Amino acid sequence: TPPFGYKTETSTAVEKKEKPLPRLNIHSGFWILASIVVTYYVDFFKTLKENFHTSSWFLCGSALLLVSLSIAFYCIVYLEWYCGIGEYDVRYPALIPITTASFIAAGICFNIALWHVWSFFTPLLLFTQFMGVVMFIILLG
Repeated sequence: TPPFGYKTETSTAVEKKEKPLPRLNIHSGFWILASIVVTYYVDFFKTLKENFHTSSWFLCGSALLLVSLSIAFYCIVYLEWYCGIGEYDVRYPALIPITTASFIAAGICFNIALWHVWSFFTPLLLFTQFMGVVMFIILLG
């Protein structure tokens, strides 16, 4: 018998199959719609176009984002799909922290680069855009 009155669990419970959540739900629809509204009402792409060549912070953030996305695509496309390595984070433990750090640094650079345009709203607007893109990618597949 187990000590201190603990009872062992038996594995006789039947596991029921859970239904996957639908790709388009209220949460993802909200973020996609919010991202579209932000893009339209704050002239997001026009602002990015005007600040692309003038801000070294923007160029630094773009380079860091490119590093982050390159490592992510390397992990997903090459390691997982092409090589068949499902647990690439176990085999190459440095990839995930490097990707995360470069993505966070890119976000900080973008916030600094666009702070003069939207001031305190900059982190909120960039986060809304980020969530909209993530939810749109999830919607695709």
